[in-house]
Amino acid sequence: MRNKLIAAFACTTALVSTGAASAADLGARYVKAPAYAEPLFNWTGFYVGGHIGGAWTNEQFINNGTGAPFGDLVPGQGYRQRGAGIMGGAQIGYNWQANNYVFGMEGTISGLDNKGTVVNTAFGAADDIFTWRANVLATVVGRAGFAVQNNLFYIKSGYAGVNNRLNVSDTVAPSTGSGGQTHWANGWTVGAGWEYGITRNWIVGLEYNYAAFGSQTYQLGGTSGNYTFDAKPRDIQWAVVRASYKFDAPVIARY
Repeated sequence: MRNKLIAAFACTTALVSTGAASAADLGARYVKAPAYAEPLFNWTGFYVGGHIGGAWTNEQFINNGTGAPFGDLVPGQGYRQRGAGIMGGAQIGYNWQANNYVFGMEGTISGLDNKGTVVNTAFGAADDIFTWRANVLATVVGRAGFAVQNNLFYIKSGYAGVNNRLNVSDTVAPSTGSGGQTHWANGWTVGAGWEYGITRNWIVGLEYNYAAFGSQTYQLGGTSGNYTFDAKPRDIQWAVVRASYKFDAPVIARY
C-alpha cells in the first residue's frame, strides 16, 4: 500500500511540473498585441483645387501733371474709392512635412469683380465720369505651417499681381473726350489660413489674404490730348473657402 501511495504522489508531481512548464512556454511564446493607434495625416504631396469668396479693393488714381487738361483735375488731384465683389479661382501647390512642421509653395489665379464709378461735378452735374475695375488676381507664395493631426495652421507670403483698368469720360466742353487703359500691377501679399484633411486625399479650409500694389501710368486720350494718371489698387483683401485634392498621400502609422 505504501508503495502505491509513493507512486501516485510521484505521478501527480510530474503532471504538475509538466503543466507549469507548458504554461511558462505559453507565456514566453504569446505576446499581447499593442493597442491600435489612429494614423497621422500626411500633408506631403502635390495638390490642386479651387476657392471662392469675397474681395475688397481700395482703388486710387491721381493726375500726375502730364498732358492736356482733359478730365478737369489739376495735377495732384485724384480720387480713392472702395469696391467689393465675389471672387473665385484655382490653386496648385506642393507641401513637404517634417514632424509637425509643413512647408510649401503655392500658385493661385482668381477672377474678381471689384469695380467702382466716381463722378466729378466741378463743371456740371456729370462732368467727368471715372470708372475702374480689378478683374484678375494672381499670386505665387511660400507657406509655412504647424500640423496637429488632420489640422494645418499656416501663414503665407510672396508675389501678387492684378489686372487693373481705368476709364474717364469728360462730357463738358471745351475739354471733352473719353479714354481708358489696362495695366498689370505688381505687388506683394501676406495671408493666413486653416486646412483640414477630411480624407486621405481631400482637404478643405479657410483663408484670409492682404495684397498691396505699385502704381502704373495710364494714358487716357481725349479730343484735347492725353490725360495721364498714376493709378493702382492701393490694396486688395480677400477671404475664401478652399477645397483641394492631394495626390499620393501615404498613411503614416503611429505605435
